[in-house]
Amino acid sequence: MKIARSTYYDNINRKPSNRVNENNKLKSLIYKIYIDSKNRYGCSKIRYILHKQRYTKISVNRVSKLMKQLNIHSITIKKFKHYKQKLNSTISYENLVEQKFTANKPNQIWLSDITYIHTIKNGWTYLASVLDVCTRKIVGFSYAKKMDKHLVISALKNACFNQNYPSGVILHSDRGCQYTSNDYISLAISFNMKLSYSKKGCPFDNAPMESFHASLKKEEVYLRHYLDFDDAKIHLFDYIEGFYNRNRIHSAINFLTPIQFEKSFSLT
Repeated sequence: MKIARSTYYDNINRKPSNRVNENNKLKSLIYKIYIDSKNRYGCSKIRYILHKQRYTKISVNRVSKLMKQLNIHSITIKKFKHYKQKLNSTISYENLVEQKFTANKPNQIWLSDITYIHTIKNGWTYLASVLDVCTRKIVGFSYAKKMDKHLVISALKNACFNQNYPSGVILHSDRGCQYTSNDYISLAISFNMKLSYSKKGCPFDNAPMESFHASLKKEEVYLRHYLDFDDAKIHLFDYIEGFYNRNRIHSAINFLTPIQFEKSFSLT
């Protein structure tokens, strides 16, 4: 083969370098973090967790490179676009949020919206969620086979119960008929809430809520084929309560989980 004998033996006897050994160790850690997140975390969040494990010198680019070598990546399935329903243009309530998605403490501003969930046997089903702007926690949700006022009323009741019925919350949503129904408005007023509505046809007015539903679809819904309503209900509960609220870290809240961030206010 026209290779010097010394070169051949040097090659087969050479021990892996410190860099190679370190990369192999990092690959094992990266893969475990990735699997623990159910394939949901990308290089930025994995790097953050590695930093917490005292691997402070590793960069995002290095994590990205090692992930490519492992042939793993965060879930990036494109969100399916549904046609928007006609909005109620006669509603008189104003936009109290005006795309200022910040709050000094929990239970100051809640956002709410509905998203579609497809099942094989039952067709389209519907999830209404309520998100706290401060903590990014899903404080309440409701899942049903019909997209009517009872769906959003149930989600609101659930949120108020979970958060011990806070007073003075700004409750923001789009102008869909469910959120402008007399029963929904009466319930919100009875809970001493201030109603706020997005401008007609403007999803940016409810951006964090849209972002949550996009994550839900990307990290859970589009990865499965739900057999029926009950099958979807189990997995949606597991994602929201088992993963999103308790285990999914967010860059917007200092890489804490929503419940961790919420608890930090009780310590101050």
